[in-house]
Amino acid sequence: MYRGLFTIQRNGANQIQFWFIALMVGICAGFAALGFRLSINWLQSTLYQAEDVYRLHSLVTALEWYHIVLIPTLGGFVVGLILHFFTPDGRARSVADVIEGAALSEGRVHTKSGVASALASWITLSSGGSTGREGPVVHMAAVISTVVSRIIRADGITGRDLLGCAVAAAVSASFNTPIAGALFALEVVLRHFAVHAFAPIVIASVAGTVINRLAFGDVTSFVLPAQNALNFYVELPAFLMLGLICGLVAVVMMRSIFWAEDFGNLVQRRFRIPGYIRPAMSGALLGVIATQFPQIIGVGYETTVRALSGDMTLGFAIIIAVVKVVAVSITMGGRMGGGVFSPALMVGALTGLAFGIIATSVFPTVSGEGSLYALAGMGAVAAAVLGAPISTALIVFELTGDWQTGLAVMVAVSMSTAISSNLVDRSFFLTQLERRNVHLAAGPQAYLLATFRVANVMRGTERENAANPDMCWDLIREGVYIDGNATLEQAMPLFEKANYAFIPVVTLGDEDAPPELWGALFQVDALKVMNKALAATAAEEHS
Repeated sequence: MYRGLFTIQRNGANQIQFWFIALMVGICAGFAALGFRLSINWLQSTLYQAEDVYRLHSLVTALEWYHIVLIPTLGGFVVGLILHFFTPDGRARSVADVIEGAALSEGRVHTKSGVASALASWITLSSGGSTGREGPVVHMAAVISTVVSRIIRADGITGRDLLGCAVAAAVSASFNTPIAGALFALEVVLRHFAVHAFAPIVIASVAGTVINRLAFGDVTSFVLPAQNALNFYVELPAFLMLGLICGLVAVVMMRSIFWAEDFGNLVQRRFRIPGYIRPAMSGALLGVIATQFPQIIGVGYETTVRALSGDMTLGFAIIIAVVKVVAVSITMGGRMGGGVFSPALMVGALTGLAFGIIATSVFPTVSGEGSLYALAGMGAVAAAVLGAPISTALIVFELTGDWQTGLAVMVAVSMSTAISSNLVDRSFFLTQLERRNVHLAAGPQAYLLATFRVANVMRGTERENAANPDMCWDLIREGVYIDGNATLEQAMPLFEKANYAFIPVVTLGDEDAPPELWGALFQVDALKVMNKALAATAAEEHS
């Protein structure tokens, strides 16, 4: 065994070995996702004294108001302590960090912060946080693949492929969606559909699905009361309009979360609130809301099922959709952890049902069931939030088992994604990264520059073809120089501003100390490195 591991570390894994490793990673990620889901159910039923967590919203009403407020408040306090002591910035990791790891860190993520984030998200989801479990599950899977990549000393391509395998298995095990799990890993995390990655990712996704079905059986997450069907093709324009509305709802939801995060940062700075108190304050707000609207607690399974069944009035559907957006914003803005996929499904189903009630009342002779609009709305909002129309449409089909309404869902999903991608940076996750100055939305030509340090590309002063020292000092006196620890992302704009063949590279000391000349960064060297990186990326994506 050790000899085989040494061989893989030294020479890399062959195809058969890699597929076996992908299967093992998929099994581990699948069991991690299953354990996370079951542990949430156990702790949630314990805290809320509910025998059936899938009817939690109905059962919570029997509790005293102070009980409902106290649970998320204490949960938020524990979350704050965990993130304060075990993460560098007090922030729970999620899908955006996995996407960043795939693009910029050879498929690796931070393991210590990842474990702490999973624990924090577990407490958040169990104690009343209004988020979803897919975010922490995906990051847990990334932690597993990172550990394996380090053990076998995987290169960038292998590390990213293993990451995709782990994510696919985790999503499939969490939601019983083997097809969508594989496509989610390719479309959202790796952001390409390379043929060489497809087979191992599918293997891992199937492994995750088998693990889910061993525990829960071959059942869908949402059971619809009857088969939906379009009455006439003339009804399709209504789904185009629904897609437009859902795209706008998704944008409002995403921007509300970002506004809540900015507002939370402002309040925390102005009143000098310790970081570990912030989740507790958010939990208290959620508890107060939950006393009147228990539907906001957790992933919202019961409410989503009611919407898909058409078991709501128009006014109630609109109110719960608005309150859910507020609750998700408080949870995410309060840094309590969790994901946005399940909340997006719930908000989408409520939006679709509200639209369907109106449409069927205005055009009763040509309109189908209101639940059909709820199904299409569920996919449309989720697709816009994730920025993943293909995998989201398939997730909706696999979650509900309803493949007969594909036209309606696809029309709504395509329209909502087209609208939202022009109003945010492609998706919720990519917009999160843009807010951290990580520019992945524009593609490799934008983010690859950030992966190269100037010091690794420059020509040192001792090289024969180094820049003339006197010319370097002349430029330094003019204020034209760059720190050796900077990246090409910071250097290239300097070349664009003026016609420089090279830029001096220095080490900046104290304010009174003069800079120390390291060498010079030549524009031609930077362009060569960038060209090789783009060629390697294109080769990986088309292999």
